[in-house]
Amino acid sequence: MPELLPLIDSFGRLHNNLRISVTDRCNIRCFYCMPAENVEFMDKEELLTFEEIERFVRVAVPLGINKLRLTGGEPLVRRELSNLVAKLALIPGIEDIGLTTNGILLAEQASDLYAAGLRRINISLDALTPEKFKEFTRRSGFEKVIEGIHAAKQVGFEPVKVNAVSVRGLTEDEIVPFGHFARDTGVDVRFIEYMPLDADNAWERGKVLFAHEIIERLSSEIMPLVPIGTHDEHTPATEFVFEDGIGRMGFIASISQPFCMNCNRIRLTADGKLRNCLFSLDETDIRALLRINAPDDEIEAAVRSSVSAKKEGHEVNTARFIQPVRPMYSIGG
Repeated sequence: MPELLPLIDSFGRLHNNLRISVTDRCNIRCFYCMPAENVEFMDKEELLTFEEIERFVRVAVPLGINKLRLTGGEPLVRRELSNLVAKLALIPGIEDIGLTTNGILLAEQASDLYAAGLRRINISLDALTPEKFKEFTRRSGFEKVIEGIHAAKQVGFEPVKVNAVSVRGLTEDEIVPFGHFARDTGVDVRFIEYMPLDADNAWERGKVLFAHEIIERLSSEIMPLVPIGTHDEHTPATEFVFEDGIGRMGFIASISQPFCMNCNRIRLTADGKLRNCLFSLDETDIRALLRINAPDDEIEAAVRSSVSAKKEGHEVNTARFIQPVRPMYSIGG
């Protein structure tokens, strides 16, 4: 497969990481992502088929894309997802396939996903009690997520990463339990600052529980956290380990310490729109090109145009910020 000029934007950022949403549907209703009720989901005909996703990835690989992450909505509600993983794993040039899931359906699918070629998994879990879990998700299912975490470890996923959104006034009491959870289970716990991508437009900067506050709390109430030196600049999480070497913690400080200038990601929504930023206000219609069987070079040109138009950063911390019309569940996490 011939390599073409890489995907470099006007700020010199090279893009090799493609996040693919396979559905906007979800079996929970986290307030930072979706409305509680009456959610309008895409019609099945609007979603990219597995064959269309595979074709797009084959076009993207010669442009330098070698890392994939499947997202949603909740990707495990898409039927036979392991078949898509298997198709993508066979594409020459793909070096890494990950998945972000809420974990509720993971116990029953973990083995098939691993066998298909999935090797990295992130599980969203914002609280460690059923009551607080329901406050976040507006649904039940805490025990199923814990079961999914154990199943992922059992079939061979290593590391298993648990993502917890930190919200002021809601998650302060979860900080120390998550530190012990990392130490007791061997999973990597990563705190993510609350971002303005909710369906109800209720985000306020004052609700963001900042990463440095969580680090201070864990260090004072458990033991000091020590930075892990070998940090990939393209990885959004800053990683630490407790002083005794037991328990890895990560912090995605997307509001207080934006990492936009190291961003290497582009995103394909479930209905085939390419976004050059999570907070982008513009999209490129890839589905339309795929469904008229456009030649590869036309799809390639569309990708290059999208990357070229990428802005310097998300501007959340400025008066210029405009929240995207699409909430998180419709974009893809």
